[in-house]
Amino acid sequence: MNPASLPIPDPVLRSAILRSVRFNGLGIVPAIAQQHDTGEVLMMAWMNAAALEETLETARACYFSRSRNRLWRKGESSGQVQHVLDLRLDCDGDTVLLLVDQHGVACHTGRRSCFFLAPRDGVLTEIAAPEASPESLYGA
Repeated sequence: MNPASLPIPDPVLRSAILRSVRFNGLGIVPAIAQQHDTGEVLMMAWMNAAALEETLETARACYFSRSRNRLWRKGESSGQVQHVLDLRLDCDGDTVLLLVDQHGVACHTGRRSCFFLAPRDGVLTEIAAPEASPESLYGA
């Protein structure tokens, strides 16, 4: 079976996908971004229905920021954009997997992946160095 091609212009299909997602009591669902060609897990964020629908319509990752209580488009301030090539739901419909083409780093710390801490030799260790400084990404 061939993967879906995003964006999805068909509103009926977008609506069917949205109905298949089990958003939690806060109206959000975890979304995992994975690099499409390497399988590297890049990050986890949250999506509400509006973020998911925008992602389906534009093929650019859009998430819901719980701290800012608004949508945020990956890369809107850093330029580190995620183009979504395919989308999958888990068996319960309560987690979204985005297969993306990540341009630049995915983590706000300047690392390729947000998953850079791992137990090594009895301590939690950084296993990936930053590729860019947060200051260069966000100007702060």
